Amino acid sequence: MKLRLPTPAAWPRMLAGKFPLLGELRDYDRGAFRADTLAGLTIALVSLPQVIGFALISGLPPGVVIAGVMVAGVVAALFCSSRHTVIGPTNTTSIFIAIVVAGGVAPALNPVQTAVLLAFLAGAIQLAAAVARAGKITQFISRSVILGYGTGAAVLILAGQLPVFRGVRVEHGKPFAIVMRAAAEMLHGRVNAPALALGAGSLAVLLALGRWRPRWPGGVITLALATAATHALRLHAQGVRTVAELGGLSTTMPVFDGAPLKMLSALPALVNPALTLALIGMLEAISIAKNIAATTGQRIDPNQELLGLGAGNLAASLFGAMSGSGSFVRSAVNMQTGGRTQIAAIISALGLGAILWAIAPLAAAIPLPAVAAILLPVAARMVNHRHIRTVCRATHSDTAVFLVTLLGTLLLNLDTAIYLGIGASLALFLIKAASPALVEYAIGDSGDFVVVENPVARPEPQISIVHVEGDLFFGASDLFQDHIRVLAADPGLRVVILRMKNARHLDGSTVLAIDQLNTLLKTTGRHLLISGVHGDVAGVLKRSGLIKRIGEENVFPAEQNLTMATKKALQRARSLIGAAAGVRLFYDKASSE
Repeated sequence: MKLRLPTPAAWPRMLAGKFPLLGELRDYDRGAFRADTLAGLTIALVSLPQVIGFALISGLPPGVVIAGVMVAGVVAALFCSSRHTVIGPTNTTSIFIAIVVAGGVAPALNPVQTAVLLAFLAGAIQLAAAVARAGKITQFISRSVILGYGTGAAVLILAGQLPVFRGVRVEHGKPFAIVMRAAAEMLHGRVNAPALALGAGSLAVLLALGRWRPRWPGGVITLALATAATHALRLHAQGVRTVAELGGLSTTMPVFDGAPLKMLSALPALVNPALTLALIGMLEAISIAKNIAATTGQRIDPNQELLGLGAGNLAASLFGAMSGSGSFVRSAVNMQTGGRTQIAAIISALGLGAILWAIAPLAAAIPLPAVAAILLPVAARMVNHRHIRTVCRATHSDTAVFLVTLLGTLLLNLDTAIYLGIGASLALFLIKAASPALVEYAIGDSGDFVVVENPVARPEPQISIVHVEGDLFFGASDLFQDHIRVLAADPGLRVVILRMKNARHLDGSTVLAIDQLNTLLKTTGRHLLISGVHGDVAGVLKRSGLIKRIGEENVFPAEQNLTMATKKALQRARSLIGAAAGVRLFYDKASSE
């Protein structure tokens, strides 16, 4: 067998498949570059207050966040299929990392080392998922889980930033109960009046700009005014904290100083948080890309988005940066300002570096109450009241999943909350899917099926037809078997016909239940027939050997005429009992309506 290498002529198309940006560049012109430049610079201005806020939320030096925005943003842009998704640190990833670090999961590592190793592991998991083409796995996670987690993260951010807003120091990443206790103690203790006034003023300016000048970079203007006021009034001397306390801003890439042995020893403890972080990133990135694509009409490849996300996080870890995911705010700005390609994301990363290089000495004087004032509306917008109302009014199951995830996010570790929410949604779905309902029918005088309203008045049948409809997976096998056993307990019953025309997703558990029914009937001199088998159901019955044990003469494949297989099964039943018989029909009325 000869190994065929692609011809040179096929290389551009092959590379464009792995690097969508290359395909975009084939028709790239000056107009697209101008649009991307404008969008990129706007994103950079929006990113400036965000990176300071993420540093405040996560408790990491701003340089670790800045490197994540720049490196992950540039590398992911080479791979992502979405023209507008911007990859980098977000509110949810920041709060997750803060709580993992505060929880002391890897005591051998310092906070920066923990964040970098998390980025490396999460990136590796996301890349593996992309190679395995597992992008569609995110569609099996309920939106109620995502909504509950996002709402919980917003509450955690609000609880963590309120003390900063009022000038009180609170440890980063502490669970909700501890933060709220600190906030309650703050209300009965001393409040830094200059910090509170500065925070309130910053919030007022930000909200006013958002209402009357929505196109202006409100966050940058607010920080600039707050910094000027802090310098003019010498508020730092009055206890107002500044960005300098977080480590200052710098365009110099951080260097990971963790020893390899320390990293290896911490790996087992960080695998589970990294898996959750990878999952959160996958959900955010793919969800954002799909939401924007619904507006722009672009076709999105979820696996390509995972490839970009994983590559971006891996590259960020090599530069000593924290991990990220899809940024809703920066991606929306990219689309709204007319970005044409992922070149806009690259320009935004480079533009942020240029802005920070120009203002880094001044940025160190930015007051933290002003940063907290910017984060408060952001966290409030993360609580999507319309979606919460929709989910909670939809079904009781959705409400339960939302509340379980929300309470888990507030009271437990965030990775535990995610798994708890996913587990609750799957369990409730399985319970709902595994609830068959059987209704008894009989043959009327005209030969039609009629419902038996009064069990006392029904005829004594020797043949029973059980219409099986719906998913017969493991969750339904016990209930299915219980119904059939009740039916088989009738001493006057001689033949049971399972009508499986509308049965789906048969698995080993249900096959064993049918096999046990067949054995029970045989030991008492009775018979089991199956009609209407087709497709996957027929394949499962054949591969499992059940058809042989029942007897091929007792199995009737589906035909074009919907009732022909059942009519043939009835003829076979009459021949087995040697006489004409009354017929009882069990039909799954609930699933047929």
